Amino acid sequence: MKNIYFISDAHLGSWAVPHRRMQERRLVRFLDEIKNKADAVYMLGDMFDYWYEYKYVVPKGYTRFLGKVSELTDNGVEVHYFIGNHDVWSYGYLERECGVSIHREPVTIELKGKMFYLAHGDGAGDPSFRFRFLRAFFRNRTCQFLFSLLPTRWSMYMGLAWARHSMLRHQQKGIEPYFGEDKEYLVLFAKDYLKSHSEINVFMFGHRHIEVDQSLSDNCRVMIIGDWIEKFTYVVFDGQTICMKNYIEGETEP
Repeated sequence: MKNIYFISDAHLGSWAVPHRRMQERRLVRFLDEIKNKADAVYMLGDMFDYWYEYKYVVPKGYTRFLGKVSELTDNGVEVHYFIGNHDVWSYGYLERECGVSIHREPVTIELKGKMFYLAHGDGAGDPSFRFRFLRAFFRNRTCQFLFSLLPTRWSMYMGLAWARHSMLRHQQKGIEPYFGEDKEYLVLFAKDYLKSHSEINVFMFGHRHIEVDQSLSDNCRVMIIGDWIEKFTYVVFDGQTICMKNYIEGETEP
C-alpha cells in the first residue's frame, strides 16, 4: 500500500528568502524521493509566495517544481493543490499543464478509511480584521479583473514586493508561537466544527508556519503542518499511522 503525503507553505520565489533556489531544489528532491511511494500528495496552500495567472502568461521560474509535479501526475500520482492567501489567482494553468486538482475551499474527504478536513487555514477563524478584509479583497472578482489590466511587469513587481514586505514583517516580529489550546484559532475552529461533524478524524491546516499535532478527542486530532522555508515539514499517512516529520536530506526516509 502506498502513502499519502501532505505539505504546505513553501512560498517559492519569495524575495525575502535568500536561499530560495536551494529551497526549491530541496522540495523537488523530496518529491522525487516519494514519487514511487505516493498514491497522492496534498499541497495545502501558499506553495508559491505569489502566483498570478494571465490568459497567455504565467509567472516565470519554478520550472524544477512544476516539472516534478507534472512528472508525478503523469505517473498517476494524484496532486491536490489548495489555494492559500498568496496563490489565490490560479485560473486553469496548473490543472491543464501540470495535471493537479485545484481546491478553492476546504475539503472533507475519506482517505484510507479516515475522514480528513483539509484546508489552508486562512479563512478559519482568524481574529484579525485587517487580514479578513485583505482576504475578501484579494478574492473579489472585480478587484482581480481590475488588477489584471495593469501591465504585467508592474503587477508582478507589486505582487512580489507586497509578499516580500509581508514576510519580512513577520520575520522581524518572529513567527507567532502556538497560542495554546484555548487561543489558537485553528484549534478553536476545529473544536467548534467537530461538534456538528463528529465523523472527522483529522483536521489538517497549513498557513501558520508552526508544527502542531493535538488530540481533540479519542478519535480526532488537529494538525498544523509547519512550512517548507525553515522547517521542511511534511505529514505521511500509510493507512495506519499519521506522522509529522522534518525532511533532512540524506537522513530522513520519506
